[in-house]
Amino acid sequence: MSLRANRVGEQMKKELGEIISRKIKDPRVGFVTVTDVQVTGDLQQATVFISVLGDEEQRENTLRGLAKAKGFIRSEIGQRIRLRKTPEILFEFDESIDYGNRIDSLLHQIQDEGRSKDEERSKDEE
Repeated sequence: MSLRANRVGEQMKKELGEIISRKIKDPRVGFVTVTDVQVTGDLQQATVFISVLGDEEQRENTLRGLAKAKGFIRSEIGQRIRLRKTPEILFEFDESIDYGNRIDSLLHQIQDEGRSKDEERSKDEE
């Protein structure tokens, strides 16, 4: 990704966070955090990675609500960021947070198993 695409992506991330939290009135859109925006080198498409607080059903409803409001969001971005052509927006879930939580829980599980084995060894030695 080019430097300009990175700058546009960062600006879009900031603006999208504000637009989604303040301007979207759809009840399906829950608590959404824009975690990253990746813009293609030609600035034609932007993939917006989001994190949603809630269960799988709330995540799907939020994605549907954002897809429905895509035109409005794109026009708001066009007004806020001066570009010749506003990028086409695609929303995707950011799986990295879930992945990180899974790794964290596995590390804690391994650590707990290690402690219990150490305790068993110390009891056997006594």
